[in-house]
Amino acid sequence: MAAGIHNFKLKRREDFNFQLDIADGDNNALNLTGHTIKSQCWDKNRVFKYADFNVTMLDINNGKVKLSLTDDQTATFLTDALSYDVKHIFPNGDETYLLEGVITIREGFTE
Repeated sequence: MAAGIHNFKLKRREDFNFQLDIADGDNNALNLTGHTIKSQCWDKNRVFKYADFNVTMLDINNGKVKLSLTDDQTATFLTDALSYDVKHIFPNGDETYLLEGVITIREGFTE
């Protein structure tokens, strides 16, 4: 299965989060017990890793996951765009990418 694409914008020095609802091939909520979800953001050439997303299982039985970045993490985003993806690791060790995209970074001015 190909990863979905979702591009988004965020402001430097802001907290940021979004929720993923993970489903099986029949579009039923996936029980994530024993599963691992990971996500990172890198420069476009994958030379420098800027951050690991914080991953929180909101509802493990119904496939609900929150990915977030803190304002301290986004303060280090000193470029205009980053690439990210979300990896799903199954209990048996199989891995697949769920989501990928570009994060457009905009300057936040208010302190």
